[in-house]
Amino acid sequence: MKIVVLNGSPKGNVSVTMQYVQYIQKIYPNHDLRILNISQQISGIEKGGLKFDEIIAEVRSAEGILWAFPLYFFLVPSQYKRFIELVFEKGALDAFRDKYAAVLTTSIHFFDHTAHNYMHAVSDDLGMRFAGSFSAEMDDLLDADKRRMLELFAGNFFNAIEKKQPVVPSYAPLKVRDFRYDPGNAITQCNLENRKMLLLTDYTDASSNLARMITRFKQSISGEVHEVNLRDLDMKGGCLGCIQCSFDNKCTYDGKDGYREFYDTYMRSADIIVMALTVVDRYFSSVFKRFLDRSFFNNHIPILIGKQFGYIISGPYSQISDLRDMFKMSVEFSRSNISGTVTDEFGDSAMIDSLLTDLAGRLVRDSLNGYTPPPTYLSVGGAKIFRDEIYGKMRSVFQADHEYYLKHRLYNFPQKNYKIRMLNAVLFPLLGITFIRKEFKKKINEGMIRPYQKVLKGLR
Repeated sequence: MKIVVLNGSPKGNVSVTMQYVQYIQKIYPNHDLRILNISQQISGIEKGGLKFDEIIAEVRSAEGILWAFPLYFFLVPSQYKRFIELVFEKGALDAFRDKYAAVLTTSIHFFDHTAHNYMHAVSDDLGMRFAGSFSAEMDDLLDADKRRMLELFAGNFFNAIEKKQPVVPSYAPLKVRDFRYDPGNAITQCNLENRKMLLLTDYTDASSNLARMITRFKQSISGEVHEVNLRDLDMKGGCLGCIQCSFDNKCTYDGKDGYREFYDTYMRSADIIVMALTVVDRYFSSVFKRFLDRSFFNNHIPILIGKQFGYIISGPYSQISDLRDMFKMSVEFSRSNISGTVTDEFGDSAMIDSLLTDLAGRLVRDSLNGYTPPPTYLSVGGAKIFRDEIYGKMRSVFQADHEYYLKHRLYNFPQKNYKIRMLNAVLFPLLGITFIRKEFKKKINEGMIRPYQKVLKGLR
């Protein structure tokens, strides 16, 4: 059978992901896996209709579609995201409808679930029959047991197509509200004082809800808000995955476009960063994704520490839980704070006015107070994945990360806590003695709160 592999790696065939695809080709030689390098050729696909039409013709003639890509910032690369947008913009959904789909990715298992969920949801939106996904760690192909799992995954995909297995959608269509936001006049203004505020947006229509919300938000603030539309930013292309930045945080685009200068001048110096974005399919625009991907020259370093973030969103943001988690994790990992989010999903225009004014006040207040809440599982788990990977097999290549982690003591392995190790060395054998364990159980709850009671007693 014919399987079209839509390759999302900007490196084309010279990518880790495609080695997994080639392995499947060799294990199942009776199937025709036709590889189309989508991300690598996105510029031509976007500018010339012929290439896009050729790709759609291949999709139309296939019996199955394999979405194959490396993970870039919780999701697909921006080039791949742009292709998905083109499918919807050019009305090519019928070529995908009723085709069986599967997802194959390579990563270090950091937020791979959000990328898989995204592609599953997009497949459902295209009317496809989703038949499973496989999240490979970069080196899984070198392990015999992992290769066997890859073989089983591919076999299950082919079997689903051959036997026309029934599939039901997992993601309901997004419900987009038919609402026009008409802002009122701002009455109260929040003084920025000495805070620097940067507002990033991606709107194309000055009369859109998002553009109107931005105007109303800025009216709530006394002081300069530096607004930048990412569509006007000088970005020659998306991240290439070349990891030239891994040694010294220098990007291959440096000096060739304006991205690095903008990032170093405005992103790093801002105290408050507001993202004003429109939901496009199950994410934001590919332009925003390109901006995010290009920041990978910072590698795995928490670079935007201590900043306050606010989000102004047009579209069904509340219906995409993965999207909210992505931004929560990203901000938490930078040891920063999300002061609030305002969307045009709920309430009338007067309510949205009030929410925008309140968001402005909270952003400034949190910035002046230096508020940073404790992290949750999202960023704690992510930080530990980065710590272990950089300390281990990624160290030789990601040298800039390694130096930063050493300098800032981010190699906080639990076995290095010698105080706890000594305590465990004493307690563990003692609690193996029956009468001591019995007494310990009686007092365990009181013992747990004793240190906290000392803090409380010190308060008046």
